[in-house]
Amino acid sequence: MVDYNTYTSSQIAKLGNAIIFLCEQIQPITPVSKTHILKLVFILEEEAIKKTGIPFFGLHYHVWKLGPVSEDLYYELSEELSLLKPYISKKTNADGTTLIAPAKAFEDDEFSDQDLALMREVADRFKFCSASELINYTHKTGSPWYDTAVANGVLQELELQKINTTDIEIDLEKLIEHDPLKKQLYQEYQEFIAQVSSLK
Repeated sequence: MVDYNTYTSSQIAKLGNAIIFLCEQIQPITPVSKTHILKLVFILEEEAIKKTGIPFFGLHYHVWKLGPVSEDLYYELSEELSLLKPYISKKTNADGTTLIAPAKAFEDDEFSDQDLALMREVADRFKFCSASELINYTHKTGSPWYDTAVANGVLQELELQKINTTDIEIDLEKLIEHDPLKKQLYQEYQEFIAQVSSLK
């Protein structure tokens, strides 16, 4: 992951074990690609914020052609593993697809019962989806990716494949803008993570 974002050991362990969990749930049905993981991680984040106001991982997501994408996670899965090396392995198959697999057994230390229930819900809901279907789901009208692309005037360029990436960050707080309690929880989480990261 790039060096201008720092992550706590708890965040890394939670992300690594969540990917392990998703792989364990999906691999019996289909190989798990990098795109599967990028999309499912975002969906977990989105659903957690909508349900509780608290991010699942606390990653940042950008509007890319195949986004929404956590840029840090994208580079982690595309290059040599570093932060997630204790948790997952990857290989590239004959058609160039990067496949992700667990490097160890799933550990649930970082997860609440609510977290585990949400992971099971997301895995069950999307385990039969192809990577392309997951992209289409995260691009649907009214989604955070779609609304952010429209608001910033890049939707047409992305859909026509005139651009592949942008530095436009998706503001997931907008998912809960009409819920004051969830907004407060979201903001308190962001402040906590900022404080912890500043101590590293």
